[in-house]
Amino acid sequence: MAHPPERWGSPAEYLLSCLGYAVGIGNVWRFPYLCYRNGGGAFLVPYFLTLLLCGIPLVYLETSLAQFANAGCISIFNINPLLKGAGYASIILNVIAIIYFSTLMAYPVLYMYHSFSSPLPWKHCGNPWNTDKCTEVVYFTVSFPYIVLLILFIRGITLPGAWQGIQFYTWPDWRQLTEPKVWADAATQLFFSLGPGWGGLVCMASFNKFHYNNLPSSVIIPLVNSGTSIWAGFVVFSVLGFAAERTGVSVGQVATAGPGLAFVTYPAAVSMMPAPNFWAFVFFIMLFFLGIDSMFVTIEGVIVGVVNEWPSLRVHKKKITFVTCLVLCACSIVCNTEGGLHILTLLDSHVSIACVPLVCGLEVAAAVYTYGADRLTADVSFMTGRPPHRMWIPLWKYINPIILIFITVYALREATGLAGWIVAMVSVVWIPVHAAKVLLKAKGSILQRFRNSCKPTSDWGPVDPEIRANWLALQREDHNGPSSFSMNDHHTIRENPDTTTSLNELNSKDQLF
Repeated sequence: MAHPPERWGSPAEYLLSCLGYAVGIGNVWRFPYLCYRNGGGAFLVPYFLTLLLCGIPLVYLETSLAQFANAGCISIFNINPLLKGAGYASIILNVIAIIYFSTLMAYPVLYMYHSFSSPLPWKHCGNPWNTDKCTEVVYFTVSFPYIVLLILFIRGITLPGAWQGIQFYTWPDWRQLTEPKVWADAATQLFFSLGPGWGGLVCMASFNKFHYNNLPSSVIIPLVNSGTSIWAGFVVFSVLGFAAERTGVSVGQVATAGPGLAFVTYPAAVSMMPAPNFWAFVFFIMLFFLGIDSMFVTIEGVIVGVVNEWPSLRVHKKKITFVTCLVLCACSIVCNTEGGLHILTLLDSHVSIACVPLVCGLEVAAAVYTYGADRLTADVSFMTGRPPHRMWIPLWKYINPIILIFITVYALREATGLAGWIVAMVSVVWIPVHAAKVLLKAKGSILQRFRNSCKPTSDWGPVDPEIRANWLALQREDHNGPSSFSMNDHHTIRENPDTTTSLNELNSKDQLF
């Protein structure tokens, strides 16, 4: 309480920061290829179904919990201490991601530098590196890539062969919808692109004012993220269509995914255009700004997660941020060695496949099952002034767990080798370790330990003293049944001298568990 929580200056800052975090390089180099490979326009059917049934509900749930309790990715699990290991798993996940992603972000900078060379160094062979196979800143960093995408789109569709590439990208092959892999690719791409479970959205939402209505932004962020992915596909495939026509091959032969698309195929296509240096520079500066926003939020998510869990560290936040960046920068050197590209690829393809869907699943379990759908609904109603629509509960309670299990099983099938499994599990292992620690420290029978460990801690809830007092008073008044109150009740409760009631007292009543 000694240090007031940080807040956004305006809702626009929150929205832009979340968009900058969600919309990243993967929207450019992964989605377009998956769309083309999995039936073109037909791929959008499973993609948008997953968006509506799982993506938006998870963003709404995660941001609601973070905003309500002003919580980072660790302290958000004060709602269920038994599952708090998921918060530590998120921290480990993000630390590893920063190590390799910082290296990945250096590539566009290097390519921008070489874009001033004439001719472009990747336009011909014979180079020494060739093988025989040949917060205010957010307004700019988020909006600039969209301006560049628009410029590249206009330039791309004016190139000869562009419409051949676009047709190749969008033409629907409805037969593909019978393939389970198409549905799995749609779900995993949406999930890992949007960002629930990583902790970044939790971090951003924790800075919201308590009574901010987070539902509109929880819908806008996933929709803009998906729209950007589709739009980026038009930008990429218009240029690939041009490259295919110039080289006399099919679009399918030049289309690739991942770093190969961004740093090999697209640059090669750009080198065939008039004024190739300019277009290469524009493309790589766009990639840089797409990635740097994600980096900002990822690092902030780690720092906020730590200082929210250990408030005494808050006064040292700047020092912790500096030391964290310095240490992770040093660690990233391993990705710049001779075998660095293999390490980068291993980390990128395995680090999140088990952790992210599992963390999301535990968030759902903690909020909807152990805390209770009625209490969750009442808390959101108290926070925003309106109860969430009744459709959210069945989505959270039934549909989301099914989709998350499906994503986890499919993603783990992609794990390869011992190294891949170690990378996939290095963050997940903290979930059972912490759960075992909590159960061992608890008292009573196994069942009593489990029940008590699933109850919210005394720290759970609003951090503002006045709002918290009113929330606890309403909890006490309604202890005989599920709460149902709104923000208007906040103004009708008189000052109660007994506002020290903790959640431990409230949790002692069975109906509140």
